Amino acid sequence: MCAKTDRLQVAQNGELNVENMKILAVSDTIVNLLYSPHVNQRFSKIDIIISCGDLPYYYPEYLTSLLNAALYYIRGNHDRASDHPLKPHPAPLGGVDLHRRSVNHQGVLLAGVEGSIRYKSGPFMYTQSEMWLHVFRLVPSLIINKLRYGRYLDIFVSHAPPFGVHDQKDYAHQGIRAFRWLDRVFQPRYHLHGHIHLYGVDQRQESFFGSTQVINCYGFREICFS
Repeated sequence: MCAKTDRLQVAQNGELNVENMKILAVSDTIVNLLYSPHVNQRFSKIDIIISCGDLPYYYPEYLTSLLNAALYYIRGNHDRASDHPLKPHPAPLGGVDLHRRSVNHQGVLLAGVEGSIRYKSGPFMYTQSEMWLHVFRLVPSLIINKLRYGRYLDIFVSHAPPFGVHDQKDYAHQGIRAFRWLDRVFQPRYHLHGHIHLYGVDQRQESFFGSTQVINCYGFREICFS
């Protein structure tokens, strides 16, 4: 179990060190164990909640309120779009959108890209080429991270998985080639995703791609960042 401590430390070389930060990642389906007034007894020391998409916004809002944890999110291909082109897209209240952004949360470097492969018309779905553009938008901030903190990224958050890792043969659940490139080049410690529903015990939820641990967060996953 992770314990809450003074997690932000500065090493002699100026890099940020994080100790014992606990993350709750959720995606795609509401879990009754979490959507309960007793969630703060089961998950009592969560520091960050990460939503990997395809969830009603009241759900991560509920979790961040009861667990008193910071909320970061990206949208999935089934998330709601704005009902007017001049209005911002709906979002969970109090959350920080990671799409094409890099954020430092108390020493943990996060970044994300929303959506899935475009398999029909609708919001938050993109071609492989469009996903490359999203990832390239992140590159300058990742380079700044490397210069400032000594590493590019700790946690990459997406809805779809990287190409060839946890994805499926049907086009709608094809992985994203640009995410595979990002993991290989920038080597985040974790790549958290959803989109691939898990129905059997034989389906893999975690894989290593190089030094990056790719985790399917369908339902929920607890991650101890230390």
